[in-house]
Amino acid sequence: MEHLAETLDRINRGVGHVVRWLALAMVLVQFGVVLLRYVYGISFIALNESVLYMHATLFMLGAGYTLLVDDHVRVDIFQARASRRGKAVIDLLGHVGLLIPSMLALLYWSWPSVRNAWAIYEGALSVGGIPAVFLLKSLIPAFCVLLIVQSLACLMRNILRLHQGSPT
Repeated sequence: MEHLAETLDRINRGVGHVVRWLALAMVLVQFGVVLLRYVYGISFIALNESVLYMHATLFMLGAGYTLLVDDHVRVDIFQARASRRGKAVIDLLGHVGLLIPSMLALLYWSWPSVRNAWAIYEGALSVGGIPAVFLLKSLIPAFCVLLIVQSLACLMRNILRLHQGSPT
């Protein structure tokens, strides 16, 4: 089971190592946008939208990696004082009762919109923008799948922790 969890981790680790560079690209492009606008008086809608696209991609595809490295937002009301076994139970309940069902619901309800966007190759948000909203919308199911994959890896590890019976 640990080997399968590691295999699932590799997916999000690979995606995370690629999309993290979008943070640097976003800063550089945004710097260019500001420089062009305020120094030269030039503005390109597509360039502005590219920052939005990069931000969406970084956030949506990086969420699974964030869960992998345990840097996601966590409400520690119960977990802060819990034992290692208690933390495993809380995480297990969170994954099974909250994360996986919510990602499956989001995947189900967003799919028609994504399918329709691809059917018409939905264009730009603004006139002169990037004509690829269909790609932007495709990030939603990718987000869901990557979080489900990572959640399954976390579930396997929590089951192993509970099975080992470590009281700490």
